[in-house]
Amino acid sequence: MTAVLTRRPGLAKLRTASARSPLLLVSVAFVALVVLAALLAPWLAPHDPNAVDLDAALAGNSADHPLGADPAGRDTLSRLLLGARTSLLGPLGVVLFSTVAGVAIGTAAAWRGGWLDSVLSRSTELVFAFPGMLLAILVVSVYGEGLLAPVVALGLAYLPYVSRLTRSLVLAERARPYISAYQIQGHSALQICLRHVLPNIAPVVLAQSTINFGYALMDLAGLSFLGLGVPPLTPDWGRMVFDGQTAVQHGYPLSAILPCVLIVLTVVAFNVVGEGWADRVARRDR
Repeated sequence: MTAVLTRRPGLAKLRTASARSPLLLVSVAFVALVVLAALLAPWLAPHDPNAVDLDAALAGNSADHPLGADPAGRDTLSRLLLGARTSLLGPLGVVLFSTVAGVAIGTAAAWRGGWLDSVLSRSTELVFAFPGMLLAILVVSVYGEGLLAPVVALGLAYLPYVSRLTRSLVLAERARPYISAYQIQGHSALQICLRHVLPNIAPVVLAQSTINFGYALMDLAGLSFLGLGVPPLTPDWGRMVFDGQTAVQHGYPLSAILPCVLIVLTVVAFNVVGEGWADRVARRDR
């Protein structure tokens, strides 16, 4: 009986969330499906994504190629599945870099204040002067194509957003009475920040990072479409759109449209999840 009673509140919350925002649940399910497909891609893909078969070039739907083939005869379904890995791995790197660095800079600026706050705040504001895509194109033109250069460049471009958000949250958190209580007890600033301040602001920062993930995915796909992202043979949704231009001109748009649809749906899903998470945090703090 006790076990049943303890499960009911969780089920009630789940039903309430479903009724309140069915779009949020659909988005969570879609994100989970894309992540699962990326993890299981080597086992789910029916063909080698880079296997060229000129006899199957621009082939339509068939038992051998369920979603057709691109102009080089490569299986579209296999490239979509393996491309999910690259398309998600790049934004993950951007978000990890920008979140870790942004939280560290924002926390240091808010906690120490004074000249350190001024220097760090002005430095992050300077980064705002460079559009993320322009900075990524500049870095790629210097270091060459690949995933690392655009990830670092976009990580720097997204860093100020996380840093400014963290700074405002830490300033508000530092004004709370419990901070003074821990300081009186002799706790160091590092202990207070790591054990109490950062866990308290983590939900808001993670919600913003979830939204940033979608935007980073879109930016990296744009770079791959321009030929400035991953190498040509690497399966990637943005690169697939670029490779599918020839197919569109010949009246076979499926190999270009499908990755476009996946990019749009994934970006929208991450934005809905991030905004839903932020709304839930806001309701909790009221």
